[in-house]
Amino acid sequence: MDELLIHISLVLARFDWTSLVDILLVTLLFFLVLSWLQGTRGMAILRGVFFLTIAVGLLVRVLEFPALNMVLRGIFSALVVAIPVIFAPELRQALERLGRLGALPSTRQSQVAAIIDAVVQAVSDMSRERIGALIVFERTISLGEYIRTGVLLDALVSRELILQLFYPNTPLHDGAVIIGRGRIQAAGCILPLTDRIELPSPQGTQRLGLRHRAALGITEVSDAIALVVSEETGRISIMRDGRLIPDLSPAQARELLLANLTVPSTPRLWPLTREPRTRARARNS
Repeated sequence: MDELLIHISLVLARFDWTSLVDILLVTLLFFLVLSWLQGTRGMAILRGVFFLTIAVGLLVRVLEFPALNMVLRGIFSALVVAIPVIFAPELRQALERLGRLGALPSTRQSQVAAIIDAVVQAVSDMSRERIGALIVFERTISLGEYIRTGVLLDALVSRELILQLFYPNTPLHDGAVIIGRGRIQAAGCILPLTDRIELPSPQGTQRLGLRHRAALGITEVSDAIALVVSEETGRISIMRDGRLIPDLSPAQARELLLANLTVPSTPRLWPLTREPRTRARARNS
């Protein structure tokens, strides 16, 4: 106990404003990393590694097993090399977001607003008729490899065309429609699926269908925004950065799309709640 007090007094004696700045920077770094990993598979892995490290450290410290201590030190040294491999998807997303700083939208804002209006009109009709749909908006990261999996269209965005593409039992209704550079690039596209099967929701655990898993998957590997209409319930959802905002009205979906497609793509976190104005509308409806 005396040694601990002596050590604390020595630390406090050397404490100055540079030490305070140092602590604040480290705190900010941890906050950014945890915020970045929140809602991803990386958070679960990090939590598991943290608890395993604490448990093993206490075990070795209390029981003092030299051989076990040596083996565990070797394992943790290997983990330093394994971390970039384990967190490869999250690291790639972080580097992509840094690279998108200052990027400008490729389409004029007025044109984007017209495209969003056409999409929302079609989505409103499909939601009412419970027609499933998956529409992806390309941003600064090219979706060329996914566009090539579908039927190339290069067509003007219109309510009528979107309704026709997703009409039940038509050849392209099961795939995704990708919109980029102000046009419908392709339909019937195949997207990567997220590994997540379920997501927490206010009503409990929400099991994701194939369209929702594909929408989350494409937003995990790119900066695209995905809009989904559930075939079972007609509910409208929007995904970005592997995050989901469910149960939106057409007006709320339009507001969120305008907010995120008419401004430069930035690496800011997108909260799992609606924007303040959207929440106010939801309460008044």
